[in-house]
Amino acid sequence: MTPTQSPPGPADRHGPVRRTGAGRSVAVLVLVALAALVPLLGPSAALHGTGEAEAPGAGGIALLRTVLFAALCIPVGELFVNRLARSLPGTGAGPGPDAEPGAGTEPGSGTGTVTGQYPVVPCSWSPFAAAAGFVAALGLATVVATGNVVPGGVSDIDIGGLYSSRDGKLALLEVNAFLAAGLCAASRRPVTQVWPLAAVVVAEALRVHPTTEHTPLTGTGLTLVHLTCAALWAGGLLHALRVLRLWHGRPDAAAGAALLGLYARVAVVLLAAITATGVCSSLRRMPPETIPEQLTGTAYGRVLLAKVLLVAVVAALAVWARRRLHRAADPLTACAPARAEVVALGLAVAVSGVLTALPAPIRW
Repeated sequence: MTPTQSPPGPADRHGPVRRTGAGRSVAVLVLVALAALVPLLGPSAALHGTGEAEAPGAGGIALLRTVLFAALCIPVGELFVNRLARSLPGTGAGPGPDAEPGAGTEPGSGTGTVTGQYPVVPCSWSPFAAAAGFVAALGLATVVATGNVVPGGVSDIDIGGLYSSRDGKLALLEVNAFLAAGLCAASRRPVTQVWPLAAVVVAEALRVHPTTEHTPLTGTGLTLVHLTCAALWAGGLLHALRVLRLWHGRPDAAAGAALLGLYARVAVVLLAAITATGVCSSLRRMPPETIPEQLTGTAYGRVLLAKVLLVAVVAALAVWARRRLHRAADPLTACAPARAEVVALGLAVAVSGVLTALPAPIRW
């Protein structure tokens, strides 16, 4: 430092950090806006030239389904990764995420600091996710209450009719489950939200496979496993990256690579389960001899093909991150491909929302 230079003040030290944080926030908002366009415009694009009719309000329904799936992934991923964090050596004896607020942290620390027993974790997004899921489930319930068409006004909604149909009861179950999950997330034992979240998964699995379908219990079981593993994978990776960002520069930063490695080992099993159940579900809807034609000639097939390609990209990014984790001099360089993996997983969630708003494929 030359004599004419003055030491950097607080504004100099914190200015770049603020700009970096603002830039990151803008980037996230742009990605969310782009992801919202996928369900809004996806049904019309997929149906173009197929000769299939588009259901009224398909884009809005796809968007609500996307929000519902994302609202399920976030708390499931938090519970999953927080459980993994407790299993790290030297971190399992202290108070966990289900402890009373402030346990395991020093007073006045804001987001919390490490006390030597339980590693600090980021502020939970679960209450906000539950609120978004509640709104999305409520919107979908109003559609069911009007005979699976978008209501033209409040007078068209028959709330009492929800209790008289299977789809209506499942829609009400999802609304109440997200409400209960939000209350649990804001309570002193947020881990109890696992039960209402499980109810949402079961309701979605039952909804996708009506009793008129051939062997509906088989389809329900496949969807149950598929949706659970997908929520653990997508939500878990998002929360793991949030944890690593918080741990950076802290005494427990060295545990970040261990946490990411532990998640990566579980993610391999999750990917295998997602692939197996996805293939089985597709074969149940599209017989093998019709798949090539339906993948390009039907809206459902086109979106399914897009989802398969996205999952392939996600798998490639996961392999890249795993190689960096085990071979790079700094294992945390694996965060770069992992962030790209989160973006691809978000697009896969949006494409899944589009898939639910399209007519089922034809069994020829």
